[in-house]
Amino acid sequence: MTVAQGCAIPPQKTPTVDLLDAPLPQLLAELRVEIVDSSITDRTFFGAYVERRDGTRILSMPSGRSTFERDTTARMLLAEGLGLDAPPLPSPFEATRV
Repeated sequence: MTVAQGCAIPPQKTPTVDLLDAPLPQLLAELRVEIVDSSITDRTFFGAYVERRDGTRILSMPSGRSTFERDTTARMLLAEGLGLDAPPLPSPFEATRV
């Protein structure tokens, strides 16, 4: 799991919808984050949260994963990347800032 920051971006406001309970499409829309398929096929790669220089945000995630896995990983990446109040990542997951 990777959290990448291309440049300094103003802090994101806390979402008005619940990170863990809101439907993922609603959460992504509020946070202005787009999910794109990653070409990385390594089973140990779960995704990357990227803030581009122009301020757009994407979650780059491998395709072919279960809906549950994709949904859960997206929420963990959002919490980590945006610095939202959320439980720590469970072992063996690790977020790396680049």
